[in-house]
Amino acid sequence: MIDEKHIKHFTSIVGDDNIYSDKAHLIAYSYDATREHFEPDAVIFPRNEDDISAILKHCNEHKIVIVPRGAGSGFTGGALPSSGGIVLAMEKHMNKILEIDMKNMVAIVQPGVINMDLQRAVEEVGLFYPPDPASQDYSTLGGNVSENAGGMRAAKYGITKDYVMATRAVLPNGDIIKAGKRTIKDVAGYNISGILIASEGTLAVLSEITLKLIPKPKMTKTAMGIFDSVSEAMEAVYKTMASGITPVAMEFLDNLTIRAVEQTYNKGLPVDAGALLVTDVDGNLEEDLDFQLAQIEKVFRENGCRTFKIAKDNAEAADIWFARRNASQSITIYGSKKLNEDVTVPRAVLPELLEKFYAIAHKYDINIPCFGHTGDGNVHTNVMVDGSDPEQVKIAYQAIEEVFQATVDLGGTLSGEHGIGLAKAPYMSMAFTEEEMNLFKSIKMAFDPNNILNPAKMGLN
Repeated sequence: MIDEKHIKHFTSIVGDDNIYSDKAHLIAYSYDATREHFEPDAVIFPRNEDDISAILKHCNEHKIVIVPRGAGSGFTGGALPSSGGIVLAMEKHMNKILEIDMKNMVAIVQPGVINMDLQRAVEEVGLFYPPDPASQDYSTLGGNVSENAGGMRAAKYGITKDYVMATRAVLPNGDIIKAGKRTIKDVAGYNISGILIASEGTLAVLSEITLKLIPKPKMTKTAMGIFDSVSEAMEAVYKTMASGITPVAMEFLDNLTIRAVEQTYNKGLPVDAGALLVTDVDGNLEEDLDFQLAQIEKVFRENGCRTFKIAKDNAEAADIWFARRNASQSITIYGSKKLNEDVTVPRAVLPELLEKFYAIAHKYDINIPCFGHTGDGNVHTNVMVDGSDPEQVKIAYQAIEEVFQATVDLGGTLSGEHGIGLAKAPYMSMAFTEEEMNLFKSIKMAFDPNNILNPAKMGLN
C-alpha cells in the first residue's frame, strides 16, 4: 500500500477530482482484455504533461511503481499493475487532437485519443491514417504506439511504427524529452522515438505523438475467395503479394473459425471450406481496382480457389467482412479458456506454419482455430480448452509453448501486434539470445534505473 502522505502529494498536483483509491476505481483499473486481475493502490488522471512530470518525479524519488494506461484493451497484460502502485490513466484529460497539419500531412495528438476518432477527423479533410487495429473504436493512440499495433490494412499500409514521426515523452525522473521531428527525413542522433515504439510503457510515458498522414484513396472494393484447404489458401496469400499486387487487406479464416461464425450467426457460410480469404483493394480509378481484383482472382484460382466473389456494393462488402470481424467472439464455442496469440512469420512459410499448428492440436486433442492478417504473415492462433478443467488448462499452455517454438523455428516472432506484456514474458528466451535480452535490460536500466515504470513486463525482470 502507498502511504497516505504520497496520496496527499499527488492530490496537490492533480486535484481531488483526478486521483482515486476507492475500491470501485481500483477494480475498474485492475484488468485488461486478458481478464487477469491486479489491483493498483491508486488511479491518477493527469491533466497535462506537467502533471505527468511531477508525478513521475515523485514516484522516482520514492520508488513508487507507476503503470501508464490507455483504454486497457491489450491482450498481453501490458497495462496491468501487476506490481501494485499507481495507474496513470490517460483517457480523461490527455485525449485531444492538437493539430491536423494539412500542408505537411501530419497530426499531433495526445496519447488518450481514440484511434477511430483520429481516423474520422482526418478523413473529413481528405487525409488518411491507415493503422486500424481491431480495437480501433476504443483503443488509444498512446496504447497503439506502446504496442506498435497493426490491423487489417497492414498488408498495404504497414503498422503504427510506419506513421510515428515524433513523440514527446516524460522520463521516469520527470524529465521531458522530444524525440523525432515533423520532417520526412531526420538522421540526427539516435532514433529514440523508435525505441519508445513497442516499449509497452516501460521506458517513458508518452505525452504527445506526431503522426504521418497520407491522402485518402477515393474508392475500395472487397472480394472473397473460398478454398478447400488452408495450405492452398496460404499459398495464394504469398503468391498474390509476390505478383506485384498489394491489396489493402488479406485476411483469412480456417474451417474451425468458419464453422464457429456460422453456428453463432447463421450467415450461410461454406462450412465445408478449408479456408476463406477476404481481401480489399483501393485506389482512385475504378479500372485500377478492377485490374487488381482480376490479378488476385487469377492467383487465387491457380492455387485452388473454387469460388471468387466480388462485392457489388457496400452492403455486400460488409457481409463478406462480417465473418472476419466476428471471428474472435465466435470461437468461444470451442472452450471457455482462450489463449489468443498473434504470432507472425515470413509470408512464404505460412503453409508450413499452419500445418504445424494443426499437428499440435491433433497431438493434444484440442481445437486451435486460426484466423488473421495473413497479408503480413500475422496469424491469430487460439488455443481453446475448458477453463474449469485444470488438466485442460495445463495442456493449453503446453500447446502454446509448442506454437511459439514452431513460429521461432520458421523465422517468426512471438508477437506481431499485441506485444509481450506479462503473458508472453516467460517465452522471450525462446526468441532472443541471452546477449540480446541483456541489451534490452541495459536499455531499460538507462531509461529507468529505479525500475519504477511498468516493471515485470516484456521479460525484463
